[in-house]
Amino acid sequence: MDAASALADLLEISSHVDAAVVVEGDGTVAGPTIASEAGSDRLARAGLGLIDGAAERLARGRTLTQAEAALREGGLFVLRDGTRTIVARTRPKAPSLLVFHDLRTCLQAAAPPKPKRRRAAGKKVQHAADA
Repeated sequence: MDAASALADLLEISSHVDAAVVVEGDGTVAGPTIASEAGSDRLARAGLGLIDGAAERLARGRTLTQAEAALREGGLFVLRDGTRTIVARTRPKAPSLLVFHDLRTCLQAAAPPKPKRRRAAGKKVQHAADA
């Protein structure tokens, strides 16, 4: 599933999320739910700034994978999985555990499929017990 489809599903299943973007490792915004490019970029920058700033000040060499900022107007949730990051803007008082669960599910669904490993045709695999 591509990022746009995964984010569309996120907005359908999560009544708390108003907008979301997936940010690739190179900074590219993928599948934004905000119509304007400027709005999508602003949401992405806010989320990356939150998680990168928190990691710089708090993580001390450890990997920070999620961050949340609660505002009166709503929340900003950021989840990083490897090099990809999902950023979401929520309604006020959104339940953190549920939002992070939904974001993790969305990011996993938006991941490109892993290539299947093929075994060479005609070669028999020798097990250690057979040797």
